[in-house]
Amino acid sequence: MDTPVIHVQSIRASAVLTTSYVACTVLRGGDYNFLGLELTFTKGSLTSMELKIEVSDDGTTYYQQVAEATSGGTVTPSVAERTFTTGAPTYYALEVHPIRAKYIKVSVKGTGTVTNSLCAVTGILAWV
Repeated sequence: MDTPVIHVQSIRASAVLTTSYVACTVLRGGDYNFLGLELTFTKGSLTSMELKIEVSDDGTTYYQQVAEATSGGTVTPSVAERTFTTGAPTYYALEVHPIRAKYIKVSVKGTGTVTNSLCAVTGILAWV
């Protein structure tokens, strides 16, 4: 493997959230199979912050990550969105693996009133 074993990159500087998804800088997945995200989040007047992850092999067409729920033997897939509601300034570390794509796009938005909300995102790619 020619790529480093780990790659850390700031993909969103601390900024006020909006009520529509805003994409962070796209990560180049390459030979990596692990994605970690470090989030620094200040809720302010928001109801919540939401985050979605999309992957692409061509950098143009993206597919949102899927979550599955199982009930009575039936598996129901749906697009995955992570919701954060903690009130105090908070640091989150998320592990998303396995992941395998040439391009990885993380997007964030706020719900409710965006006053005094902040979010910064750092992406960590690794081969594990």
